[in-house]
Amino acid sequence: MSTAAPEIVAVPAFSDNYIWLLRDPASGAVAVVDPGDGTAALRAAEERGWRIGQVLTTHWHPDHTGGNLQVKEATGCTIHGPAAERDRIPGIDEELREGDRVRVGQLEAEVWEVPGHTLGHIAFVFREAGFAFVGDTLFVMGCGRLFEGTPAQMHASLQRLGTLGADTRLYCAHEYTLGNARFAAHAEPDNIAVRTRLTQVEALRDAGAMTVPTTVAEEWATNPFLRAKDVQELGSLRQAKDSFR
Repeated sequence: MSTAAPEIVAVPAFSDNYIWLLRDPASGAVAVVDPGDGTAALRAAEERGWRIGQVLTTHWHPDHTGGNLQVKEATGCTIHGPAAERDRIPGIDEELREGDRVRVGQLEAEVWEVPGHTLGHIAFVFREAGFAFVGDTLFVMGCGRLFEGTPAQMHASLQRLGTLGADTRLYCAHEYTLGNARFAAHAEPDNIAVRTRLTQVEALRDAGAMTVPTTVAEEWATNPFLRAKDVQELGSLRQAKDSFR
């Protein structure tokens, strides 16, 4: 393993997406995670003198895969994505299933199937390096909408991500934190940690600063969806969040 810390760069896209660039400093290998906007991903890599060699896809939604073919045409990269969604992922080369491993240079990710938002959603868990790309399964203080999956699937996926080490950094794919924090304060009005974090998030967003990544410990303290005691509570929370304003 590399002794230097991996380089992870956020590339804002659309109104609230984050595309992630990951570089292994030991080898110079570069991967892009969920490049919904190929132009933005390629520009960010070029500005740093990086060449994208891999695309890591968490799920099929177009705001995560819309730039796949553009990046592949420009770089000749290999596109990895969930086998269960292969027919919906442009340019897929490597179909990934639970327990598979993906290397970016000397960095190694475990593939976890974390359905709920979509049925084939996966996460890339770089356990040894202490971070994970979780797509739209877990957001800062929130979780993804249940477009295809069930409350039971989302509950199991969140609980599984919650087993990672407390300091594990979680990189999600959207800047939804302010709305999530306001809902969390509504759902858990007596949770002091939530109220404190809401104030912090408001200050960050007022300053135009991003709120991602988060950590497993922060989510256990302030994410009502991760903290849900059972499937029924998770389902009720998700239904309430869907109509929360």
